[in-house]
Amino acid sequence: MEDFQVKHHLVRTHRSAERFPRAEHLAWRIAEVATDEVEVARETEEMMINRIIDNAAVAAAALVRRPVANARAQAQTHPFTPGSTVFGVGNRYSPEWAALANGVAVRELDFHDTFLAAEYSHPGDNIPPILAVAQHAGRTGRELIRGLATGYEIQIDLVRAMCLHEHKIDHVAHLGPAAAAGIGTLLGLDTETVYQAIGQALHTTTATRQSRKGEISSWKAYAPAFAGKMAVEAVDRALRGEGAPAPIWEGEDGVIAWLLGGPNAEYSVPLPSPGEPKRAILDSYTKEHSAEYQSQAPIDLARRMRERVGDLDQIASIVLYTSHHTHFVIGTGSGDPQKFDPDASRETLDHSVMYIFAVALQDGTWHHERSYAPERAKRPDTVELWRKISTAEDPEWTRRYHSRDPAEKAFGARAEITLQNGELIVDELAVADAHPLGARPFAREQYIAKFRTLSEGVIEEREQDRFLETAQRTAQLSADELSGLTFTVSEDVLARAPRLSKGLF
Repeated sequence: MEDFQVKHHLVRTHRSAERFPRAEHLAWRIAEVATDEVEVARETEEMMINRIIDNAAVAAAALVRRPVANARAQAQTHPFTPGSTVFGVGNRYSPEWAALANGVAVRELDFHDTFLAAEYSHPGDNIPPILAVAQHAGRTGRELIRGLATGYEIQIDLVRAMCLHEHKIDHVAHLGPAAAAGIGTLLGLDTETVYQAIGQALHTTTATRQSRKGEISSWKAYAPAFAGKMAVEAVDRALRGEGAPAPIWEGEDGVIAWLLGGPNAEYSVPLPSPGEPKRAILDSYTKEHSAEYQSQAPIDLARRMRERVGDLDQIASIVLYTSHHTHFVIGTGSGDPQKFDPDASRETLDHSVMYIFAVALQDGTWHHERSYAPERAKRPDTVELWRKISTAEDPEWTRRYHSRDPAEKAFGARAEITLQNGELIVDELAVADAHPLGARPFAREQYIAKFRTLSEGVIEEREQDRFLETAQRTAQLSADELSGLTFTVSEDVLARAPRLSKGLF
């Protein structure tokens, strides 16, 4: 689907003395896509509603975790009229702070949608900043859908073309420009203003990958939320006439030259042709399990293999043959000893496929809280099994990971389990059960079920019903009704959050 009426733009570094018209800058090309008034396809609209529901679901499950409570507390010190809503509480707050608070809530459990190609991404991270601006600026649901379609399109197109992690740059560097472009579409801004906002957003959201390496902290959730906040601020400055570094990607001291492949690198970025609907969201997928996306299929694989294995104490070793990305990011190829540490943070365990496979093999299920509980990670039999597991890169899995053919693209693994008697048990799974090509693909019914499950004990049933009814009418919502794309909870629920330290505000 990617190559249907898509134009590929060759992007490289240009010397300052070289003639390089603004109309050829990648930021300008993206701004042109953002300002193309093409209608949103019906299937894109329907999937966007699914992802709005999905984001609210995972935000509800994370609502009283400390990072989320702290971000919410920061936002609550910035009340604003008209302002934007914040998950869990009433009143309205300054849109950039609402974007931060909601972005942390959505990202905290690493449980929402994903797209993997040359780079990684969670394109649902676009929803908090674009929705916050839509509520603040009095836009309709139809305008919101248009803005979100752009945000998803730009982030996914950048992810298809530009690998960031190879150069140790965090993947939110694709999110900042995407969110700025999406806000530009939402507000109906001109190409020049969107161009400047994109440049500023990229410049302020490039950072190293250390947020996802070694001792992974709560900043893993804050990083994309901060990128969304920066996108809101970038648009505000651009509207006031403030410019951006240019050319931001292609400049002699720009992103490509010094943060990515260097002065001689070239990237081919696919963008929709003029008049072509923005469909990239349809290539993304959500999670059934609260774990890094590349561990979704291994979880399902472990659940499938446990009966064949029988007595897990008889396991001598397990090798997961998988893609380069999985091996080096969440596998033993990372070289991170923290991925075998029973005292590791939840964020670190979430990025250890060895831990995840061990727990899924033992429990036959996965839970967003119980599977990461400190007492669960420290169970002696779990630690023993965990340390018997390793990963190895298989060139065929790497090839399939990068395939542009949706029927061939895969994020799974082949598990080879050796028992103490020498017996070898082998099975493999290419895509997670919830993937569009999986055993149980997610549709509206599954998104609603996920919301109900994660909202249980957090959002009262009447409020769940109200939110779901509102969300499913997103494209028809008036500006006044757009404030309904949130949820509130009782003071008793909010009181479950840990005691917070006071900050500056």
